[in-house]
Amino acid sequence: MGTTAPRINALPAPHRERLMALAREVAFEPGRRLFDERRPADRFWIIRTGAVTLDAQVPGRRAAEVQMLGHGDLVGLSWLFPPYEWELGAEAMSLVRAYEFDALAVRTACTTEPAFGYALTLWVGQVLSHRLQATRVRLLDLYAPHATGVT
Repeated sequence: MGTTAPRINALPAPHRERLMALAREVAFEPGRRLFDERRPADRFWIIRTGAVTLDAQVPGRRAAEVQMLGHGDLVGLSWLFPPYEWELGAEAMSLVRAYEFDALAVRTACTTEPAFGYALTLWVGQVLSHRLQATRVRLLDLYAPHATGVT
């Protein structure tokens, strides 16, 4: 896809500042798994520097890389939606410095501050929509030529 997902700057300044007040700085070494499918989604990140790949488990094959994320990208979407379990996996591909957010604290702020909650949910929904389309395109690139009956 030629477009990038909406980054943190897509949030209106007051809501961006509110979210960033909940952040803590973290780092991940190359090869470190941030999360795996079907595990509890209790945090999320915004990348400052480095690269993270999202991957999907494919039965009978190794995990398929579905998207590479970099500076300003949101890593993790499942923390916002019950049952709060990761739908994909993620791994640091280089040294990653990121802002980390506790999912429960952010969801609580969304509940107690409806305008913040609406803005954040809208932003995450936009990222989710973009990520779903990018994943679809990537999986078609990987597997469609090998499918039977494809013309």
